[in-house]
Amino acid sequence: MTMATKSTTTAAKTAKKAPAAKKPAAKKAAAPAATEAKAKFSKAIEEARAGAQALGKEAQAKAGAYKEQFAARSGDWVDDAKDMAGQAKERAGELAKDGKAKTSDAIASLGKIVADNAGTIDEKLGTRYGDYARTAARSMQETAAKIEAKDLNELGDDAKEFVRKSPGLAIGIAAVAGFLVSRLFKGGSSND
Repeated sequence: MTMATKSTTTAAKTAKKAPAAKKPAAKKAAAPAATEAKAKFSKAIEEARAGAQALGKEAQAKAGAYKEQFAARSGDWVDDAKDMAGQAKERAGELAKDGKAKTSDAIASLGKIVADNAGTIDEKLGTRYGDYARTAARSMQETAAKIEAKDLNELGDDAKEFVRKSPGLAIGIAAVAGFLVSRLFKGGSSND
C-alpha cells in the first residue's frame, strides 16, 4: 500500500470518527430540552389539577347556595300548600253545610207537598192511599229535621253505616240521585 492509499484510508477512518464525535454533543443538547419539556408538561398538569380543584370548589359552593335557596323555597311551598289545604277544608265545610241545609229544606218541602196533596189522594184513590201519603210526608219531614239537627261528622258516620249495612240499596240510591241530578242539568237544554 502506498502512502497515498494509507492516507486516504486514514482520512476515511477519521471522517467516520468525526460524526461519531458529534453525536454525544447532540445528545447533550437534546437532554436539557427533554428535561425542560418534561418540566413544562409537569407544570401544565399541576396547573390543570389546581384549576380543576378550584372549579370543583366553586361548583360545590354554588351547589350549596342553590341547596339553601331550594330549602328556603320548599319551606315556603309547604307553608303555602298547608294554607291552601286549610282554605280548601274550610270551603268544603261551608259547601257541605250549605248542601245539608238545602237537602233538609228540599226534603221538608217535598214532605209538605205530599201532605198538602193527601186530601186530593183521599178523594181520587181512597183514604188508604191518602194515609200512605200522610205517613210518607211525616217520614220526610222527620228525616229533614234529623238531617238539620245532626252535625256533618254524624251524617258522614251515618252514611258509612248505611252503606256498610245495605250496599245494594246505597248503590241504587246513588244511581237514582245521579239520574235526577243529570236530568236537572239536562232540563235547561233545548233538547227536551
